[in-house]
Amino acid sequence: MPLDFDAELTVTSPSSGTGVSELRCRGIWSVHTIASLERRLADMRWPDSGDSVVDGSGITVLDTSGAWLLHRTVARRAARGGAVRLQGLRAEFAALLQLLAARDLPLETPLARSPPWLERAGRHAVAAVAGTRGYLAFVGESALAMLATLRHPGRLRWRPILHNVQTAGVDALPITGLLSFLMGIVIAYQGADQLQRFGANIFVVDLVALAMLRELSPLLTAIIIAGRSGSAYTAQIGTMKVTEEIDALRTIGVGAQDLLVLPKVLALIIVMPLLTVYTDVTGVLGGMVMANLKLGVGFDVFVDRLDEAIQMSSYWTGLAKAPVFALIIALVGCYRGFQVSGSADSVGAQTTLSVVQSIFLVIVTDALFSIVFLWLDL
Repeated sequence: MPLDFDAELTVTSPSSGTGVSELRCRGIWSVHTIASLERRLADMRWPDSGDSVVDGSGITVLDTSGAWLLHRTVARRAARGGAVRLQGLRAEFAALLQLLAARDLPLETPLARSPPWLERAGRHAVAAVAGTRGYLAFVGESALAMLATLRHPGRLRWRPILHNVQTAGVDALPITGLLSFLMGIVIAYQGADQLQRFGANIFVVDLVALAMLRELSPLLTAIIIAGRSGSAYTAQIGTMKVTEEIDALRTIGVGAQDLLVLPKVLALIIVMPLLTVYTDVTGVLGGMVMANLKLGVGFDVFVDRLDEAIQMSSYWTGLAKAPVFALIIALVGCYRGFQVSGSADSVGAQTTLSVVQSIFLVIVTDALFSIVFLWLDL
């Protein structure tokens, strides 16, 4: 249903420079019509001088936005000279207009000025330092809570730990296994053409096994868990903070670290190595299938070569990354959940940050592992 509003300007004695102009206002003057009214008032051609009358007898609805627009119109006309008379307003509308006039509100909305680039860079730098400091403080608080729990193992909450093992580990088996299987197929397929040119078909085993066990299995598992479980941790804790459940827990003496953070951290540290072993198997199985289809390498030949191609150090270097990745994902997800403030929009924003930062830190950590392993000649 269209809103009923209008603003009509008439001028008497238009040929003289001192004619009386009358503005008739009617209908709804509110926040819903202010944009259209403002455009209509801006298109009106007022005389350069002379007295003016603003008739508000036809206004049926007037809120603060409409009153501010009416007050601004009267003030602008008065600033050009001549007497301005406001008539016909209801008593409650006139009282609202007087209240706005007494507040001495600005007649123009100042345009937001973009700060200089150096100021913006400084603000981003300060925000980055503050965020890093807050994250390190959260990590330290979690470490102290972990030490206190190790001194008193009876404080461990096994039910939340097992629940997180179920949701982050067992429930993730289908997606991690499928993606790892497909990744093994892709690696074997991409390497098949090049190896076939030199008659080195058997070395597809080395390619698939080393790529999956040393790098791709732990990295792919960590990325999936970051998007699946890390985001869930942020959303859960953030929602609890918005609904003030965390404040209620603290009120009854239950620590948020003990109940919400440590079970998630311990559960991920348990399941990530297990998921990595699982994705190692499924990834190699995918490569085995493609090697048989594309290169004619049989399953028994593949397994025999696998025993020669892979050393235990290659296996353990990939597996050693899993607990570190789990620690990063759990801590970032929980920290971002505690950073939620005020509304559901904040939950979504912090969840996005949680996934992005977790994946970024996981990749950076994987690069550092590669440098360390190169230095150790592993």
